[in-house]
Amino acid sequence: MASIGKITRRGLLATGALVGGGLVLGLTLSPNRLKIGSASVLEEDEVLLNTWVKISPDNRITVITPHSEMGQGANTALAMMLADEMDADWDLVKFVEAPALPEFANTGLGRGYVLGDTSIPAFAKPMVEFAFFNLAKSMDLQITGGSLSIRLTGEYGMRRAGASARAMLVQAAAERWDVDPSAINVSDSIVSHGNKSATFGELSSEAARLEPPLNPRQKERSEFKLIGTSQPRRDIPAKVDGTAVFGIDVELPDMVYAAIRHAPAFGGTVASIDEGSVAGMPGVIKVVNLDDAVAVVADKYWRAKTALEALDVTFDGGPDGNATSDSIFASYADALDKNDSSAHFESGDAAGVISGAADVVRSEYRVPFLAHACMEPMNCTAVVKDGKCEIWTGSQNPLAARTFAADAIGLSPDKVTVHNQFLGGGFGRRGRDDFVPQAARIANQLDRPVKLIWSREEDIQHDHYRPAVANRFEAVLGGDGLPSAWSNLYINVGQDEPEEAPDIPYGIANQSIRKVSMSQPIRLGPWRSVGHTQHSFFNESFVDELAHKAGMDPFAYRRALLQGQPRHRKVLETAAEKAGWGDPLPADRARGIALEQSFGSIVAQVAEVSLSEDGTVRVHRVTAAVDVGTAVNPDAVEAQIQSGIIYGLTAALYGNITIDGGRVEQSNFHDYEMVHMAEAPEIEVHIINSGEKTGGAGEPGTPPVAPAVANALFVLSGKRIRSLPVMLHDLRPATGSQQVS
Repeated sequence: MASIGKITRRGLLATGALVGGGLVLGLTLSPNRLKIGSASVLEEDEVLLNTWVKISPDNRITVITPHSEMGQGANTALAMMLADEMDADWDLVKFVEAPALPEFANTGLGRGYVLGDTSIPAFAKPMVEFAFFNLAKSMDLQITGGSLSIRLTGEYGMRRAGASARAMLVQAAAERWDVDPSAINVSDSIVSHGNKSATFGELSSEAARLEPPLNPRQKERSEFKLIGTSQPRRDIPAKVDGTAVFGIDVELPDMVYAAIRHAPAFGGTVASIDEGSVAGMPGVIKVVNLDDAVAVVADKYWRAKTALEALDVTFDGGPDGNATSDSIFASYADALDKNDSSAHFESGDAAGVISGAADVVRSEYRVPFLAHACMEPMNCTAVVKDGKCEIWTGSQNPLAARTFAADAIGLSPDKVTVHNQFLGGGFGRRGRDDFVPQAARIANQLDRPVKLIWSREEDIQHDHYRPAVANRFEAVLGGDGLPSAWSNLYINVGQDEPEEAPDIPYGIANQSIRKVSMSQPIRLGPWRSVGHTQHSFFNESFVDELAHKAGMDPFAYRRALLQGQPRHRKVLETAAEKAGWGDPLPADRARGIALEQSFGSIVAQVAEVSLSEDGTVRVHRVTAAVDVGTAVNPDAVEAQIQSGIIYGLTAALYGNITIDGGRVEQSNFHDYEMVHMAEAPEIEVHIINSGEKTGGAGEPGTPPVAPAVANALFVLSGKRIRSLPVMLHDLRPATGSQQVS
């Protein structure tokens, strides 16, 4: 079963070798993947043209998308990609989320991740596609995360499905009119030849009897009509008028509510429960022991929560009840000292250059654990009846949620139905569906629907956290001030680390990037942009240190190191130009700059920051340049970069989960603070359509903001921030620290 952030090419290939003869052995008789679907998605008179598109007689097209909607707008963009390849009338197109059924496992994720643009011979297409379909089913791949939707599902799934559907409609028209398919025109959901024409809807039944081509001709970029244009997101109206249904909004007849309290320390379990302590309290129905947590069920959520607070329950301390933030970071320091490391990337002889240098620049950085803090806390509604289970929740992987629920109560997955809802924030957290089996287990002890809601405190204190990690840098500068050697030794805790996250784009001949792998007691999970948030802060802060050591402008320094990277250089130059880099600023303001490539996209950001006499930090403006290859829906790309900046700014300024006694100390927004609307900076986003391979947008905006802000604060205070969050540092300005930026 797959989880967000844990998919690697090696893992996919290894799994694929074992799935139904899969990727290594191949298949001799392989069904056409695009013919595999389910009639359960069809409404009256609709026709399923292939797995991902259906058409109604009134010429309306519905795109079936295997992704969740959590505010990122991906489903609108995916529908645009399919509709453009079909030459469909966009006004007649809508989308629905694919049901959590194996037939709708996301083949495009595995195929795109492993093979990318690799050309597949026509004879092998069915084998390869069916192998990846089996792989997707075996891994419950219906994931939304990793900025994968557009760059993999869109490019390797939706565009092909649209082109295949168009070819089928053209072939159907050609057979009806007895003409050559190449002589047929298609535009705005109408197929025509001379004075003959027919709508997609009129041709759909005939087209559906044809074999969907697995290798249809897809458009060149110059032929796009819809892709690259800004279109309103189709999920927005319901969110504005209040009709959108999130997981927490679900209401069912005769429903009851469950509140939950987990063992405070990670790994702890329930030691004892005195159910008599809540006997007779208004509305209380049942107390449920979940081994590592206890739930109280009542007729109202407030009554369940009130009874839970009154419940006499004790927990053991768990195996790591003595863990603290200090002890965890001390273990990191010890591991870095011992340097039992493995190579991530080696080029030249960095160790030799450093050992022979008279002047070595050395620095250590670290970042804390972070919670996701989704605005909608974790929740799930479940009902178990007659050997079947139904689930209503917001999940980033509903197919996996189906398996989680089934395993929890001893059912086969085909006995579980998941109704996925809008997600009130995901950021990776809702790919860890621990709340789903909990709800199923509670409902299994009742004869009515139960809605489980985690309180904000439970949500903050029992998250799957972004890892706290640390690193050590060493560098040597050459006679021109540019680094001749770069060494990065970093902690890797084995969770959700993108392979490329520690890499740098800069032209440094001698590089040694090594990792020290180790474990720690806090449960971890993917957090928006995963390892890139840590490494971007580390790398881009240290590059600024080197620029300062060399007495060079930070922008010019980076630009000089990007001579062999024209794409990165253009992004950097665009951000600096649009931000007015070098233009005069008030005495209490400065600019900082940072650059990061992640999820196939390149983003540079310039943060304009002020520092008051009492040390108060204010970020006034963030200017971002982003190269996503092709912006499918530019307005949505801009919104995602803006969102990523705000999310990253919250982490940079305030984010800090601390551990004491094996448990999280923070509990709510009073001590795990967010950036408030009044603090939000002006944000400018400048999109560069380079035409390169399509990259992501949901996550790449987050990593550069922390180093950009920290670098600006060094200009103002003369104090280098080597650990986050900013709020823990005394930054009252030191005199004589001003630099040009």
